[in-house]
Amino acid sequence: MNKKTLILIVSIWVVLTIANYYFVPYFIVALEWLALSLILFIWTIGQIVKLIKERKNLTRQRIASVFVISTLFLLTFFRQPVNQIIENADWYIFYNKRTEVVEQVKNGELKPNVSWNGWVCELPYEFPVISNGGNDIGISMNDSTNEVTVTFWVFRNFFSAPSTHFVYTNRPEDIKYYNDLIERNPDDNWKIEENWYRTFHE
Repeated sequence: MNKKTLILIVSIWVVLTIANYYFVPYFIVALEWLALSLILFIWTIGQIVKLIKERKNLTRQRIASVFVISTLFLLTFFRQPVNQIIENADWYIFYNKRTEVVEQVKNGELKPNVSWNGWVCELPYEFPVISNGGNDIGISMNDSTNEVTVTFWVFRNFFSAPSTHFVYTNRPEDIKYYNDLIERNPDDNWKIEENWYRTFHE
């Protein structure tokens, strides 16, 4: 494979990975992950076999091909580090937008507005995606104290399966809940900054 082909392959993989993170439903992502991992694994084996056959007359292109395809396989199969990088970048890129949404909730501009759930608010825009799975957010509010909890989905699972969230809260009972969650499972839950949490729960 020449340099342009390798760049194209990497570019397609990057676009696909980002699309999966933001837009593709979980069950499709799972199937796609299996298929893509298998394809890249077979491709990697093929490249290694060619590398061995050509070992007496190796070219930079062959070495680059083996390196790129095998790296893409590993990054696909062990996808959590890649997802964590995207998640961290997403937090910083859309921090101001999420903060703006929180202020709109506090001001009463955004409220639960779907018929099928009493706490979900569908944001009035599709882009930017600040809450995965449809740009819905969860709102819990104490009208008398103006204390709120606003949930943004980072990874939205189905039914009662755990999902990943960015959560803003200034409600004492929710702060206690999330601190307890962090204490029980600090690997998947942590405080990002004052009033902001990254959580993984139902």
